[in-house]
Amino acid sequence: MPPSVTIVIPTYNRAQCIAQAVDAALGQSHADTHVLVVDDASTDATPSVLAGYADHARVSCLRLGRNVGTAQAKNVGIALSRSEAVTFHDSDDIPHRDKVLRQVRALTRHDVEAHPCLNWSLAGQRPGTRLQVGAVLTHHELILPDGARVEIRRSLSLVDDFFPNLQMSAGVPGDWTHVNSGLFHRSVFDRLGGFADCIEEDREFRNRLIMAGEIIWLIPEILLTKIETADSLTLAQATDYDSPRRRSDRDRVWGTVQHWLATREVAPVPIDLSGVEIAALTNPGPLAIPSELLPRPEAAA
Repeated sequence: MPPSVTIVIPTYNRAQCIAQAVDAALGQSHADTHVLVVDDASTDATPSVLAGYADHARVSCLRLGRNVGTAQAKNVGIALSRSEAVTFHDSDDIPHRDKVLRQVRALTRHDVEAHPCLNWSLAGQRPGTRLQVGAVLTHHELILPDGARVEIRRSLSLVDDFFPNLQMSAGVPGDWTHVNSGLFHRSVFDRLGGFADCIEEDREFRNRLIMAGEIIWLIPEILLTKIETADSLTLAQATDYDSPRRRSDRDRVWGTVQHWLATREVAPVPIDLSGVEIAALTNPGPLAIPSELLPRPEAAA
């Protein structure tokens, strides 16, 4: 049987577009999908919008008691999902209706082998062995605030932190194959943990996938549209590409790459939910929720 998939949608103060994101996730053609919205303690009308999905059998809406950031919100989704595969859609993402289906087909291929013409020893594999695809990525398009559309198809961006000398023909800043919307086999998180606590969490996780020798399948088609707005993390002054916070995070990520180049060691990032508070939750049945994280009746009220 095709694997079950959880579509995790982390969101914060995106009341204007969260319903569109949930509806797009529900409209995926892969039948066995569950949508988990992790509201990172929004202060706008997001809870009111999500209340409209309270009785939907394929949607669970979880509101955190305090803001923990995108990386930890994703980790909550990983930890609570029961599915065999997990993907992440931002609240301003519009996926092609067959995105998850196409990714599932690649994830479950049984004919992927370590061809002897490639140097598989660096990935910890032996030539001729069958390989389990761990992550399936796709190309995407980006709609900029001025309405311009940019197609993101630069596959070499996957190794830009390892081989910057290959990036000289890159287009717009951020011309990177999108890791966040990849479909990940559950075993990848068992081996590598979750997302690191930084705003470069996708970049850091992508590098860990590569360094650990995980099998990454790239579908060379645009199966997702991303919409950048003035309040997107990459455009907001405090978190844009040139902000001190993002530069500091990049230094941390690059330090990890330098450590791997010297030692070939890859440290997992354990998912620690000790500081997470669930303030409200709908449709908990499809989720695996530790009893200590269940909202107290007075909090849920």
